[in-house]
Amino acid sequence: MPWTEQQVFFIDFEGSTASGVLEYGVVTLLGGKVVAAATRLCGPTGRIRPEDSAIHGLDSELLAQREPFSADWELFARYRENGPLAAHYAGAEGSLLRATWPYPRNSPDFARPGGRVIEWGPWIDTARIYAQLYPRLESARLEALVVGSGLQRQLDKLAAAHCPAGRRSYHCALYDALAGSLLLTSLANDPKLASLSVMQLLALSTLDPKKRESIVQRELF
Repeated sequence: MPWTEQQVFFIDFEGSTASGVLEYGVVTLLGGKVVAAATRLCGPTGRIRPEDSAIHGLDSELLAQREPFSADWELFARYRENGPLAAHYAGAEGSLLRATWPYPRNSPDFARPGGRVIEWGPWIDTARIYAQLYPRLESARLEALVVGSGLQRQLDKLAAAHCPAGRRSYHCALYDALAGSLLLTSLANDPKLASLSVMQLLALSTLDPKKRESIVQRELF
């Protein structure tokens, strides 16, 4: 089954292991399109460093009355049960997710159809996919890839429809999740890439050849 026929949940977090997740953005993808989006500001569980606040624009005063990220266990457990999780440089999102909940519920193993695991991953990682497919790119930074791929106007249009006022720029969780989602869905414009399975996308999401081989034992193309 092509990956475009499977729900994918593209996630971005603002925060750190010290402060906890301060904001999340989740974009649901199906059929190569954005079909839903969710975002929320979250109460900190630790100190917010001034240098971090300068980047994402979130501080203790703004977040003082917000529920912590841990209140959304049921939502994120359902995401994991219904499709693979995706992110741009997924290691950061994976670390923050595991710092809150080490494990999800027993969920489908999208790397091995028919199997089940109690893990948040493996993740679809757009930074790694683009590094594999387009090795001559000068930067894998999210903004650089979006601008270089001619997706900035489309991103701003989606942000106007889905993002809260004042949170429609890079380093805002839902904006960044939408940006990464566009990088992923733009792959569907190439029939060869649109026909890949989720398992093949997961294989492309690691730069480690041994891990890649453990996910899929045949040539991708």
